[in-house]
Amino acid sequence: MRHFTTSSEQDSDVPDMHPTISEEIQDFIMSSDGEAPSIYNPPPHIAARIYKSRSYHRKSSAASSRRNSMTSHHSSRSGLSAHGGPQSTHIAQHLRRASIIESRKAKAADRNAHAEKVRLRAAMNKAAPRAATDSEERAVAAHQARERFLAQVKANCAAEVKRSKRVAEEQREKRAAEHLKLKEDMEERHAQAERRKALLEQSQRRPRNAASSGADEQAGAKRKKGYMWKPRNELEAAKIIQSAWRQRRQRTSIQSFLQLGLTVEIVQKASFEEVGERLNHEEVLSCTTRLLRAFGLGNENDDAIQEKAAVRTFLSVFLILGHPAHVLSKEGEQEKDLIAKAQELLVELNRLIEPNPDSDTAYKTTQLAELSEAYSSFKTAFAAWRSHDSSFMIANMVAQFVELDAIWQTVKNDTAAEVVADYKEGIQHNQAMVLARLKKLAGPERAMKFVRDAIRTSRKAKAKKNLAGKTKPHVASDAPRSSGPSSLVSVQSVSTDGTGVNRLSDDRHAAKQRLQSSSLVPDNRLIVHELAINKEWKIDVQQRESKREEIIEDTAKRLQQGLDEGFAEIWIPALAELTQQKLSSILPPDKPFQIMVSEALEPQMVAQQVRNGTFSYQNFFDLMNAILPKLCAPVRDDEVKGLAQQPSDDPVKQLARIYFVIELLVLDMLNFQLASIAPALLKASVGYESRAFERALDGQFPEGTLQWWKQAKVVVQEEASKRLAEAAQLPANSVTPNKVYMQGLVDLVISTEAMSQDDLPETLVLDLQRFTRIRSDLLRLITVSSILLNAKNLLRRDTRSLWKAEAQRMWDLPYSSTPSAFVSIVESRYALPPSTKQHLTTFITRIIGEAREGHSNHPVMKVLLKKIKTHVLTRLSAASAEERIRASTTATEVLGSGGMPEFVGRIGDIVFELGRVADVDREAHEEWYDRVAERAAKEDAEGMH
Repeated sequence: MRHFTTSSEQDSDVPDMHPTISEEIQDFIMSSDGEAPSIYNPPPHIAARIYKSRSYHRKSSAASSRRNSMTSHHSSRSGLSAHGGPQSTHIAQHLRRASIIESRKAKAADRNAHAEKVRLRAAMNKAAPRAATDSEERAVAAHQARERFLAQVKANCAAEVKRSKRVAEEQREKRAAEHLKLKEDMEERHAQAERRKALLEQSQRRPRNAASSGADEQAGAKRKKGYMWKPRNELEAAKIIQSAWRQRRQRTSIQSFLQLGLTVEIVQKASFEEVGERLNHEEVLSCTTRLLRAFGLGNENDDAIQEKAAVRTFLSVFLILGHPAHVLSKEGEQEKDLIAKAQELLVELNRLIEPNPDSDTAYKTTQLAELSEAYSSFKTAFAAWRSHDSSFMIANMVAQFVELDAIWQTVKNDTAAEVVADYKEGIQHNQAMVLARLKKLAGPERAMKFVRDAIRTSRKAKAKKNLAGKTKPHVASDAPRSSGPSSLVSVQSVSTDGTGVNRLSDDRHAAKQRLQSSSLVPDNRLIVHELAINKEWKIDVQQRESKREEIIEDTAKRLQQGLDEGFAEIWIPALAELTQQKLSSILPPDKPFQIMVSEALEPQMVAQQVRNGTFSYQNFFDLMNAILPKLCAPVRDDEVKGLAQQPSDDPVKQLARIYFVIELLVLDMLNFQLASIAPALLKASVGYESRAFERALDGQFPEGTLQWWKQAKVVVQEEASKRLAEAAQLPANSVTPNKVYMQGLVDLVISTEAMSQDDLPETLVLDLQRFTRIRSDLLRLITVSSILLNAKNLLRRDTRSLWKAEAQRMWDLPYSSTPSAFVSIVESRYALPPSTKQHLTTFITRIIGEAREGHSNHPVMKVLLKKIKTHVLTRLSAASAEERIRASTTATEVLGSGGMPEFVGRIGDIVFELGRVADVDREAHEEWYDRVAERAAKEDAEGMH
C-alpha cells in the first residue's frame, strides 16, 4: 500500500516525465504479441543525455496537461490496481499521449482550413479588377510635377553654366588682350631704351690729344670699336632713321607752335575780335597743322578743306576757354561738357609740348594715346554742340530775314519815293548780310529753301489777316454808320416766329460745343476719374499754356469761319454765353459784381445788339479789362495786363485771347478748389462714374467693350491651351475674368501704333490721352534701348551695364535728329573705331526711320516690345501679394537681361499707372464687366452648338 501511494505521489510530483526505457519496452510488449527482445541499458551519463527531461520546454498548465485530468488519474489508479505499479503508469501515459496527438491533429486541421480560406480570398482579390485610387493618381501627378521641376532646374542650371562660361571666356580674352598690350608697350619701351643708349654711346667721343701716343690711339680705337652698335639689316636701319625723323619733326612742330605764344591767359587778356583775327592768320594755321600731323591727330584721307576745318576746330579750344561768353549762347549741360572736354585736351597737349630738359625726345605711346582720346572726345562734343546750337542760329537768321521782308512789304507802297528808296537800300543790305551768314552756316541750298518757305508762310498769313479784316463783324463807333456796300456784317434774316427762335437756339448750342472742343477746362467726369487714379492730381496748367498760340488760333479760326458764313448772330452770343458761365463759376453768387456780369453778357441782349448792328467790340473789351484784373491771381497779372496794354488789331483774335485768359482763371480756381473738395469727390467717385457711364451709353449695350473682352479671352485661352493638359487644370492656369481683363488692357496699351477713340472700349474712353502718352513713351523707350543695346554689342560691353546719362540724352533728342547726333552721344562715352561707327550709324538710321513713322517693325524693336509686354502682363496678372512682390523685386534682373536696364524705373511707373487705372475702372464698371463676361460666355456657347 505504501508502494502504490508512493508511485502516485511520484507521478503527481513529476507530471510530464518522458517514458523510461523499461516503460517503452512494456509498451512494446503490450502492443505486440512476440517475445521481449533482449534489452541493453546504456550507461547513466549516456542515458542522461539521451533522455533529458522536457519539463523546461513545456509549461505545466491545467489546460494542456492531461496528468491533472480525472481520466489520467483514474487510468493511473486503475493501472496500478490491475497490473501493479509500472504497468498502470504505462497505460496512463499511453492514453495521455494519444489524447495529445488527437488534439494536435484537430488544431492542425483547423489551421489548414483557415489557410485555405485565406488563400481563396487572396486569389479572389487578385482576380478581381482594381480601379485606380485618388492616392495613386496624386502620386503619379506628384511624380510628373517632380520630373518637370527637375527638368526646369536642369535647364536653368545649364543656362547659368553657359553664361558663366561665356563671362569667364570674355574675361580670359580681356586679360589676354591687356597682357598682349602691356607686352607690346614693354617691347616698345625696351626698343626706345636701346636706341637712346646707342645714340648716347655714339655721341660720347673721346677728344683728340696731340701728345697721345700711337698705342693710346690704338687702345682708344679698340675701346671705341668695342661699344659701337650697328643695325643688323637695312630694315632696322630704316626704322631707326624714320624714328629719328619723326622725333625731329615733332620737336620742330612743337617749337614752332610754342613760338606762337598761344595760351589761355594771353587769349583772355586780348579782345574777342583780336583773338579771332590771330587764329585766322596763315602762320598760326600752318603751325597748328604741322603739330596735329606730328602727333597723329589728323586723318590722312582728309582733303585740304577738311584738314583746315579740323585745325579750326582744334584752335576753337582757346576761344571757348578764353571767351566762353562770346562763343556759347547759354550755360547748359552740353556747354559745360564742351568746356570740360576742351580743358582736358589742353592739359594733355601741355603735358607733351612743355619744355623739359630732363625728358628725352621719344614720346611715350600712352601719352599720345591719351592725347588722341582727349582730341576725339572734344571733337565729338564740339560737333554735338554745334549741331544743337546751329538750329537756333538758323531759326533766328531766318526770322530776321522774314522781318526785313515784312518791313519792305509794308513800306514799298508808300507815296514818298525817297523814304521807299532809303528803306529799300537798308533792307537789301541787311538781308544780304543775313543771307551770307545763313549760307555759310546751313549751306546755300538749305539756306535758300528756309528763306523761301518762311517768306511764303509770312506773306500768306498777312494776306489772310488782311482778308479777315475786310470781313470781320461791324464794330459800333461814334461815327455814323453807312448802310451802303461798305457794310462789314452780312446778317441773315431770321424770322421771329417760334420755329426761327428754336432753330437759332439750336445753332447757338452747336456753336458753343464747337468753341468748347478746344477748351482748356476738362470735363467733370474726367476730373473725378483722374482724382480716383491719383489723389494728388492737379490740372496741368503749364501744359495747356504751352499750347497758347495754337488754342487761340483755333478759337479765332472757328469764330472767323462762322462770321464769314454770315452767322454773327449765332457765334458772338454763343461766345458771350460761355464767357458769362465761366465768370459766374469763379464769382461768388448773389453778389452785385456777379449780377452785373450776368446782365452785361446776357445772350439774348447780345444777339439783339448784333442783329441791330449796335454791338461794340470795344465796349466788350473795356468790360473785360475792368473785370478780369479783379478776379485773377497774382500770377496772372501779366496775362491780364497784356490784354489791355497790347491788344490785337484783329477783334476776332482779341476775343479768342480774352476767352483763353478766362479759361486760365477757371483752371486756377479749379485747382484751388480741388485741394479742399478732393476727399469728398473720392468718396462719391465710384457712384458718380457709374451714373455718368450709364448716361453716356444712353440705354445701349457697350458693344466695343464686348468685342474687346472677346478678343482678350481668345488670347488667354490660346495661351492656356499651349500648356500641358495637367498643368492647364491647375488654378493658376485657369481662364479667369482678372486674366482676361489684364490681357485686354496690356494688348490695348503696350503698343506703338497710333491710337484713336474708336480703338478703346467704352469703359476706358477717358484714358485716351494717358494711353496715347504711354504708347509714345514706349516707342521712344524701345528706340533708345535698341540703339544702346546695339552699341553695347558692337563694343562688346555687358548688356546689363547702365548707360543712364547716354539714355537720358538720347531720350531728349527729337526723332528729326540726324544719326550722327546719336552716335556722338555714344562716342562721348567710348571711342568708336571707323567700322563700328559705320555699323552703328546704319543701324540708327533704320531705327530712327521706323520711329519717325510710328512703327516698330525692326526685329530688335519687336523683341524689346514683346519683353516689355510680357513683363507688364506678369506683374499686373499677379493674383497674390507674394507674386506681386516677387515680380517687382525681379524686375531689374528681368529687364536688365533683356537689354533695358536704364528704363527699369520708367517701366515700373507704367505698371503702377496701369494698375491704378485697372483698379478704378473695374470698381466703377464692375456691373457692366459682369454683363459683358456673361454675354461673351453665352455667345461662345451658342457658337459651339
